Amino acid sequence: MNENNEVKLHFLDYWRTIKMRMGLILLTFFLVMVTAGVTTYFMPREYYSHVEMEVKADNSGPIGVFGGGMARTYDPQFVATQFRILQTTDILYPVMERLDLTKEYSPSGQRLAPEQVLRRLRHSMQLQEVRNTGLIDIGIFDTNHDRAANIANTIGVVYVERRRADLLKNVSRGLEQVQDEVTKQRGIVLAASSEAASLRTKGGIVDPDPDKDGTQLARKSGTVIWDEQTLKDQEMKVKDSKLHLDLIQNAKPLELPQILHMMGFDDPTVTSTVSALQGSSLLEQRLLSSGVGENHPQIKSLRGQITLYQSQLQTALDGQRSGLASRYAMEAKKLENILSKVEDSKKAAIEEQTALKDYVEAKNRYLQEKRILESAEINLKAERMKTTIEQEPAKIWEKAEVSLAPARPYVPGYMGGAAVVGIFLGIVLAFFIEYLDTSVKTLDDVERFLQIPVLAVIPKDITVLMKTTGDSPDAEAYRILRANIEFNKPFRDANTFTLISGGPGEGKSTTINNLAFTCAKGGYNVLVVDADLRRATQHKFFDVSNDFGLTDYLMGRAEIDDIIKTTKIDNLSFVPAGQLPNDSVGILNSQRMTDLMAKLKQQYDLVFFDSPPILGVSDGSVLASEVDMTIMVVQHRRFPRAMLQRVKQAVLGVGGRLIGVVLNNVDSKHDDGYSYYNSYNEYYGARRETPRIEPAAAPQLARPRPTSREDY
Repeated sequence: MNENNEVKLHFLDYWRTIKMRMGLILLTFFLVMVTAGVTTYFMPREYYSHVEMEVKADNSGPIGVFGGGMARTYDPQFVATQFRILQTTDILYPVMERLDLTKEYSPSGQRLAPEQVLRRLRHSMQLQEVRNTGLIDIGIFDTNHDRAANIANTIGVVYVERRRADLLKNVSRGLEQVQDEVTKQRGIVLAASSEAASLRTKGGIVDPDPDKDGTQLARKSGTVIWDEQTLKDQEMKVKDSKLHLDLIQNAKPLELPQILHMMGFDDPTVTSTVSALQGSSLLEQRLLSSGVGENHPQIKSLRGQITLYQSQLQTALDGQRSGLASRYAMEAKKLENILSKVEDSKKAAIEEQTALKDYVEAKNRYLQEKRILESAEINLKAERMKTTIEQEPAKIWEKAEVSLAPARPYVPGYMGGAAVVGIFLGIVLAFFIEYLDTSVKTLDDVERFLQIPVLAVIPKDITVLMKTTGDSPDAEAYRILRANIEFNKPFRDANTFTLISGGPGEGKSTTINNLAFTCAKGGYNVLVVDADLRRATQHKFFDVSNDFGLTDYLMGRAEIDDIIKTTKIDNLSFVPAGQLPNDSVGILNSQRMTDLMAKLKQQYDLVFFDSPPILGVSDGSVLASEVDMTIMVVQHRRFPRAMLQRVKQAVLGVGGRLIGVVLNNVDSKHDDGYSYYNSYNEYYGARRETPRIEPAAAPQLARPRPTSREDY
């Protein structure tokens, strides 16, 4: 379950990144699509025509003298080989000549080299195999639709003609070779016939059919064959008799039934006797095991039966041994007689065959050579008949037609691929920029790198609360901030604050104004002091003049009560910055500023000092060192984390008390991780008055806090 939750969180992080960078993704997608569209628009329109042709393996190899030729096997590379042949110069050069492609492809006033035309022609070809068939497609792309069809058809025709010419050439060469062999064989047969006739006349041999094999010249040759077959049969009988005799010679009486069964016959008497013997022996063992004595009458009776059965089995075994021994002796005697007869037959046959040997050999040689000649003549006639039949190693089944619409570029596919590439590149670029972005993105980033808590998350496009009517939904974020400030006070009577930031435009002034307004609405007596003498903005929120204010008091031209202005908001007062002097740092870092803070601390419940950015100018550092608490305002996804570390070090370096961070300008619509921060609007519904939180009643959270600044 935990693994599923972790995967879900990772997916949400990825989705959040995509939503945050959606503008970049869409821009990348748009640029890729525009580039693809422009490229497609300017690409030349090419028409496609194709020829569908059947190709067969060439079986016209060397012809065998006795037929069949050389054995052919399936070649898995046959089609790939034909594809390569179709792109060779032997095929394409004739195509170029027939269609005068050199002139067709050459620009006006120029003439391309044959190699250039050949290269362009090869580039325009597209060869495909029709799966599970012997068909191939020869396709041609060309800017001219008529030329595309003509080239495809011409390539098919040239290829078919070349295959037919090669086939006829191979067949003719094979026939010539077979004819030479037949002529040579006729001379050999004539010489063998003359030799056999001369021996027959010289020896006075009478041969009923000199041109036929198997005539009876030696009468005893058949007797020898019959005697030899009889000898083999008798030898098998002797072997069987000897095997049976050896098998039963060392057998035991109880093994007799199995031995007889192996020899091919069963004796029921022997089988029943063995069964009775085994039953009696088993019964004897059972009685003895049950405690019956050796001299018990039943034991004695059983032993008598056992002795009788054993005697019967021994008698039967001896009888079988005697019978098998007699049988073996008889068969051996027969074998000796047959051997003697075979030897006599062989001697007589040898004497007769010796006299006819020369003639028989000559006749056999003649007949063998004659059969070879006959086979060669038949094969030659068959091959000559094949040449009269038109053979088609390749056949065009579908000619190329003129295409009416261009095939390339395929705009839907091209633009679809561009869309996929655009989205992919956009997402990759978004994640790459997200990887390079070291700004603060989550609450975990703040707490992990700054080691200080996040007091509140302020949504994007927040309004100025004092200029709204009723209870604005934006006020709840500042109520959370007010409550967290109470919980994180360094000591109980700490009531002076300043909000600092690393750079301008992070929403520091708006945050301090809305926070002061929220505290005043909660019943606190609040004062806002615009101490940003570089670029005062608070007077714009309160709609008052900035001609007279803090600078006049610090310069000694006015007192405290003179510069404090009441506002239309109950419990909320304001001190403008006043006219900016040349040396604002010297004014803030003065005894009058220290006295002012001490008096205001006693006079108001909460005093907020608006300050300039702490990096680059020293005003913020001066204020951070004087007030009780400092809060850092960090704009979401703006400045790198290293800059925030420098802001923290700047506050700590002057002795300031940095109690937390306000994460400002968070776009909860894109960053789903923050959506729950403003979901309270729907939950709470109508405006509710926030009760005043007394400082003395603030809960002690992490650790006991000192009760005064001196105890801190």
